[in-house]
Amino acid sequence: MAFSANIAFAQDEMSAADLLSGNPEMPLNQALKQKFIEGGPEFMSLIIICLILGMALAIERILYLTFSKINTKKLVEKVEAALNEGGIEKAKDVCRETRGPVASIFYQGLLRYDQGLDVVEKTIVSYGSVQQSELESGLSWIGLFIAIAPSLGFLGTVIGMINAFDAIQAAGDISPNVVAGGMKVALITTVGGLIVAMILQVFYNYILAKIESITIDMEDSSISLIDVLTKYSQKK
Repeated sequence: MAFSANIAFAQDEMSAADLLSGNPEMPLNQALKQKFIEGGPEFMSLIIICLILGMALAIERILYLTFSKINTKKLVEKVEAALNEGGIEKAKDVCRETRGPVASIFYQGLLRYDQGLDVVEKTIVSYGSVQQSELESGLSWIGLFIAIAPSLGFLGTVIGMINAFDAIQAAGDISPNVVAGGMKVALITTVGGLIVAMILQVFYNYILAKIESITIDMEDSSISLIDVLTKYSQKK
């Protein structure tokens, strides 16, 4: 009898755990699919589209910024060595063969070396702003999806609440079964929108950090290039 009581008690505990955590035997993809359907395909689809488009833009920016990052100190050393060996044209070749915005800025500056160091400095500043804009390309769209995703979730929440009140009015009774459907849609869409916004926000901040790092490299290396060109002009 004691053994049977223990089995019954264990079954009761498992039933309670199932109620709290859902069906533990259901695979994750099936659970997500079920919540997607329960949240309403029309709003959940829009939230998923925000996630897909936002992630696509974020991955593209991360790849672009990763390939744009170079060792700027080595580039300055190569440019200085090229100037001493073959002059401005040799230094231009080094910049042409190097990827990234820093090398592009160097090349634009070297193109105008014959117009004076003041012109070179202004060119570097102006072209640096252009490269900065290219680094930040697409960020406004990611920010838009970060804002839209939770807004869609909140819109689903409002519509779910309206449906719940419509059900109460039609039934003429405030019971859990009547309210549960609309409330469930409201909560699921809100959670979905907030999760998408949080995911994209993490990538957005990571991209901003990489842009800031590259921008600092651009500024530091530009100052170093002006110093190198000043020394080179004094030797001539």
